[in-house]
Amino acid sequence: MRLNIDLLTRVMTVADYNRSVDQFADPVFRFVLKNIQDEEKSRDVVQDTFEKLWINYERVDGKKVKSYIFTTAYHTMIDRIRKDKRQGDFDNVDQGRYAHEEQYSDLKEILSEAITRLPADQKSVLMLRDYEGYSYKEIAEMTELSEAQVKVYIYRARVFLKNYIGSVEAVV
Repeated sequence: MRLNIDLLTRVMTVADYNRSVDQFADPVFRFVLKNIQDEEKSRDVVQDTFEKLWINYERVDGKKVKSYIFTTAYHTMIDRIRKDKRQGDFDNVDQGRYAHEEQYSDLKEILSEAITRLPADQKSVLMLRDYEGYSYKEIAEMTELSEAQVKVYIYRARVFLKNYIGSVEAVV
């Protein structure tokens, strides 16, 4: 008995595309914004993501559109971060920026500063897990990493944050 592969996938329609924009534009924007912390760049990444979906909507499985959107947004964001880094001047890095010596009473501000210092991959998976609430499996699908690598990146990010912040008693 031959199984028809077309029955397992459902091609996305224009109506599906429009629904996906309505449903996922805000969560994707929040995810990207948390990672790159620039509203204009975040809007550009989201727009590029949905443009890529529009170009490929007939080839996207309608059941997997959420994964496609977040995966595309993640890769577009990483490309944007890499492009911006290439444009920066690495010879004049202020070493003082990489050490936390000031006393703050606002833990949220310190955490936000620490998160900006994470490598892009660690920051992205940490945001997907801790801020957006995705499972390791979903994050692995979105980022095209293995579940083990996702867990390693999250662990390393949390260790960095713990070391950066120090003890909560010292901060407060």
